[in-house]
Amino acid sequence: MSVSSEPPLVQSELRQLPAQLVIPPIRGEMVHLRPASVEDLSRLDELEAFYNASGITGKDVHSERAIVQTWVKRSVAWSKGLASSDSGVGDPEARRTIAWSILTDADHDADGQIDAANTDNVIGMIFLIDIDGWARSARIQVILGKDYRGRGYSRDAMPRVMTYGFASTPAGLGLHRIWVSVPEKNTRSLSVYQSLGFVPSGTARDGLWDAEVGKYQDLIVMDTLADEYDPIRSLDAFGMHMIEDNPGVQEALSAREHSIAIKQKTKRENASAGAEDHDDNRAAKSDFDGSKAHDAESHFESVQSEITSETQEAQDDSKSDVSNWPFSSEDRKGSKDAWWRTLGRSRKRGSEGK
Repeated sequence: MSVSSEPPLVQSELRQLPAQLVIPPIRGEMVHLRPASVEDLSRLDELEAFYNASGITGKDVHSERAIVQTWVKRSVAWSKGLASSDSGVGDPEARRTIAWSILTDADHDADGQIDAANTDNVIGMIFLIDIDGWARSARIQVILGKDYRGRGYSRDAMPRVMTYGFASTPAGLGLHRIWVSVPEKNTRSLSVYQSLGFVPSGTARDGLWDAEVGKYQDLIVMDTLADEYDPIRSLDAFGMHMIEDNPGVQEALSAREHSIAIKQKTKRENASAGAEDHDDNRAAKSDFDGSKAHDAESHFESVQSEITSETQEAQDDSKSDVSNWPFSSEDRKGSKDAWWRTLGRSRKRGSEGK
């Protein structure tokens, strides 16, 4: 019988998700979120939430409805501490899911009644799907009723759910990555996700079948990481404000301040290192210039000595023989300096060649 030499994994190394999760309510400025219930599923049909599913998610109406029902049931099962297999929809290896119902108190048509009164204020749902405890990753998706799209509800809800997802445990899920998958023709959603800080990370070529036009279309994958996500900026992009008593907000703000402090410290260190390098370069340049000046001075003294010697020889020769020098002693008016000794003496520095 062989005995494994590998040490047993401790709980932190297993990176397991908790067996039971209390799904927190989340408040927004336009909406508020509560844990979704199985009863809310019938309201989605009343809202026509699966209208144009192929254009939004790339799936047909029946497939989209079945998937959403599965997500809600898995979410309810997790909140009750049941295994995925006990939810009746999935196997023991199925990843966890959290589902919130999106509710609003808005009265857009100013008729004195809440717009979603017929569905008990429910206008859609938002999900964290395929929550992978080992990789600390999850996918986010929003589904809204037909008449509640394009009003900014998803822009209010998504950043707050992402803040909860990225916040450290136990206040949040401690996720490292949140991602989305979007059909290439759903340009509106692509724009919203980009404003939230998502960046394209890959393309599943011909990943979806577009029944409307009878051809395949690409599936765009976008994601953002915990150290990239800015909970304040993501809300500012849509004119929203942070609600500090929401789950995970304080932890997210602390992490953000810590990240900013690290960046500022790194910037200061880089600036300091750059200043030291600059001083070293200046010192080296000074030494180099000093060496050049010393060499130039030595060279000048050597040339001056040679010129003086030659001049002395010329003067000695002129005493014994008739000089054939172009400038006779009379022309030089008694000057004893050779002509090349005074050449350029009165010229100003920097005037050469003018």
